[in-house]
Amino acid sequence: MREIDLRQVSAAVAQASIRACHRLGEGMEEAFSQAQKKEESQLGQWVLSYLVENARIAQMGPLPLCQDTGMLVVFAQVGQDVHFVGGNWEDAIADGVREAYCSGYLRKSVVSHPLWRENTGDNTPPVIHTRIVPGEQVKLWIMPKGFGSENKSQLFMLNPTEGIEGVKKAVVETVKKAGGSPCPPTVVGVGVGGTMEKACLLAKWALARPIGEPAEDERVAQLEQEILAELNNLGIGPGGLGGRVTSFAVHMETYPTHIAGLPVAVNLLCHAVRHEQVVL
Repeated sequence: MREIDLRQVSAAVAQASIRACHRLGEGMEEAFSQAQKKEESQLGQWVLSYLVENARIAQMGPLPLCQDTGMLVVFAQVGQDVHFVGGNWEDAIADGVREAYCSGYLRKSVVSHPLWRENTGDNTPPVIHTRIVPGEQVKLWIMPKGFGSENKSQLFMLNPTEGIEGVKKAVVETVKKAGGSPCPPTVVGVGVGGTMEKACLLAKWALARPIGEPAEDERVAQLEQEILAELNNLGIGPGGLGGRVTSFAVHMETYPTHIAGLPVAVNLLCHAVRHEQVVL
């Protein structure tokens, strides 16, 4: 049994949250480089160059990449042989978020009630998804999720007979309908299977994958590439101003489902692809 003081968790969340808001996600510099080679539109090239310049200035500052520093989503894998001391698990994560957004001067965007909408003043509470896994490590994925892209999410409860073509159509329709609103080029998270809520969770978890890393299942990886090709033929392009590079990548996660259903969720991530991983 390994003992971890929850103050370590709070500190790790705070540091990772600030880093995630200040710099591009892992692998994004290479993704932008490849996009600039593929983009045929002059306007698209112009948008990509300014996005790269924005990231450079942010890292020098350090300054947030975007004024929307998001609602914090945390995926946690907690080893079953870990024992926490010094408080409550979810409170410790919230303390880290509070520290990051207040001391880091990040925009506080969370309201305490979805209808009455009074700002909490510290960007808490975060959204936390915790899984218990073997071992004695704690792994955290910190994702500040802006709502320009989040608002374009879609859930489809398809008939099983719609199959692969139905899945493709759902993803393409979502991206086409979103247009320039999610700040493309995007990364497109797709969750297929499970139940309604499981598909949505899969789509969000898919966005935590390193940029462009293919699915483990070769058939799913091939499907990711086929969908990506269709998205980049839509003509939406960088910033929604036209071009060949509408999306950097499609990441798909799947799960067993019921014989009568085919849930498909699509969650978009803006060009900054902000996430940080922490291992304790």
